[in-house]
Amino acid sequence: MIEDSRGLFTIIDKFIHLRVAVWGDIILDEYLYGKTRRISREAPVLILSYQNREYSLGGAGNALLNLQALGVEAVPVGVVGDDESGRTVARILHDHGVSTETLITEKSYVTPLKTRILAGEENTKKQQILRIDREGPVPDSAVLRRKIQRTLDRLAGSCDALLVSDYHYRTVKEDIFRAVLPAFKKAGHPVTLDSRYRLLEFKGVTIATPNEPEVEDALKVHPLEGTEALIAAGEALLAALRSPALLITRGSRGMALFQKGKKPLLLPIHGPADIVDVTGAGDTVISVFTAALAAGATFPQAARLANFAGGIVVMKKGTATVSPLELKQAIISEH
Repeated sequence: MIEDSRGLFTIIDKFIHLRVAVWGDIILDEYLYGKTRRISREAPVLILSYQNREYSLGGAGNALLNLQALGVEAVPVGVVGDDESGRTVARILHDHGVSTETLITEKSYVTPLKTRILAGEENTKKQQILRIDREGPVPDSAVLRRKIQRTLDRLAGSCDALLVSDYHYRTVKEDIFRAVLPAFKKAGHPVTLDSRYRLLEFKGVTIATPNEPEVEDALKVHPLEGTEALIAAGEALLAALRSPALLITRGSRGMALFQKGKKPLLLPIHGPADIVDVTGAGDTVISVFTAALAAGATFPQAARLANFAGGIVVMKKGTATVSPLELKQAIISEH
């Protein structure tokens, strides 16, 4: 067991030498906080006194920040609009040490912005009362397609892995994926996938990391109740993806790793089951898994590290990241 821990420590120590491309949909999350005053006389709605505003990144943006927090050099292959939200995305990435050289600005695109309004009394925990989404698909222009593919072709030779983060805004195009996948495979670099609605459109990835509802949607099956149903679905999806491995995240029930020709590995959740916030946890899981594979980890080793990371991040509020030190402390605490 001590030897196993040393192996995980060695993998974590290699993160700082890695460069990982993240191709996907970058989302700006806006949080508006207000103090509850009274009910309006104009309509039966709350009146809030504005207090402050915070921004964070979701989707591929959260994966980028998670990789950077691990010590990995994260390289964005994403699209933002020529708007205030796009400039805010670029500023946040820059502030976290992520180069925006490969970030594409598209004038006809509106950067996805999700505004959450949170309210409460003074000195009390604010509760979300409303969310407003401003969003639309990435334009399907020939010029933009060429920019994305050229960037990915270039990065296939200089990055240690490709993380695909598909939140259905169409930054990730199926034909471009099929065109660039062979280059990453030939170089021996893992290609990992987190796709909300199009899992089966990206066959041949090294590993995908869906949650249970995404598995159910992809296979058109009933809710996965019980271990038997989970294993049957996992093996069916693994075969359909034509991948060597599959990781299904299960919230408070942990994770399940499937590998070709091997028994499934069921991992209970690390830490307490009383979760604080699952927002963005999937981005953390795939980021750690990708970094671990790029560092030479086996699938079980990468799954263990991702499980530690998931257990840590769900105890934090909002989209959050995990540091190498936190991962090491989690490993130590388990032995």
